[in-house]
Amino acid sequence: MTALTDTANALVSTGHGILAADESVATMSKRLEAAGITASEVARRDYRALLLTTPHLADWISGVIFCDETLRQSLADGTPVPEAARALGLQAGIKVDTGVARLPFTDGEVITHGLDGLDARLAEYRAMGATFAKWRGVLAPSGLSQRGVRTNAHVLARYAALCQEAGIVPIVEPEVLMDGDHGIALCEAVTGNVLAAVFEELDRMGVDPRAIVLKPNMVIAGTGQAGPTPPAEVAARTVKVLRAKVPAAVPGIAFLSGGQSNERACANLAAINAQAAGDGGAEWRLTFSFGRALVDDALRTWHGDPAQEAAAQAALAANCARAAAASDARPLETLPA
Repeated sequence: MTALTDTANALVSTGHGILAADESVATMSKRLEAAGITASEVARRDYRALLLTTPHLADWISGVIFCDETLRQSLADGTPVPEAARALGLQAGIKVDTGVARLPFTDGEVITHGLDGLDARLAEYRAMGATFAKWRGVLAPSGLSQRGVRTNAHVLARYAALCQEAGIVPIVEPEVLMDGDHGIALCEAVTGNVLAAVFEELDRMGVDPRAIVLKPNMVIAGTGQAGPTPPAEVAARTVKVLRAKVPAAVPGIAFLSGGQSNERACANLAAINAQAAGDGGAEWRLTFSFGRALVDDALRTWHGDPAQEAAAQAALAANCARAAAASDARPLETLPA
């Protein structure tokens, strides 16, 4: 497991987070079209290449999560994407789940699919150069049943075990959604319940906690609540849940943004780090694995115009620098331009 623990620690190294650029073909196509770009395989490749080749990206980002299509592509100069990532000082990751479907005998809950044939796919991805993978469990806090919690936790654990067996670090992502009008107290209770179930299943499956990265939600009120939750409250409740439910052996926690803006997600991340430091220091590295909170500004700026590529990359760099600063409390002005 030494190589896997080294990889996991590198993914959450100080001042670095993980860029999620792993939208499915359908989702990425919709986002391109919303930005006025005709969706195509080439357009999706060009957009991800713009992100990957942003100057100084490795100063703030340790790894990039891709979807299957992107990991198999090459840049315009013919360099395979995983090889290009390595050359730029970035680890290449791969999203391996295949989306969600209805969970039987529940009231609208879902389960994530993709375990069938996963061992063979992981072996192929490892040969292609992927060093880590991601699987997302989706849990809505209102009306969530114990069946939904346990089933999603079991599937996450099976995925993680297959990853470690294949020599790939699993990012374990049990996301308690922000969508809804639930209060922060419910989010806290559900997040704690979910994390407890996930780590119980990981242990049963023989997964080494030293060789994973946890990607949870922050403890935050639903989007239907009036006004955002103050960062200090997000931090206090989040750190409380993590300390109660996450083993100290886990090397790092890379929070998802869950639909928050870059500014809000980074303010909350900075507060979480400050809270943990004030309580005597965190047991784990507390960092980020954001998608839209990092890339949305770049996509809007680029909108398919080659002349706007540098401006789009500057927008991405600014968002990554802000997130990196929030993850380790460095002043933003000390980060590379």
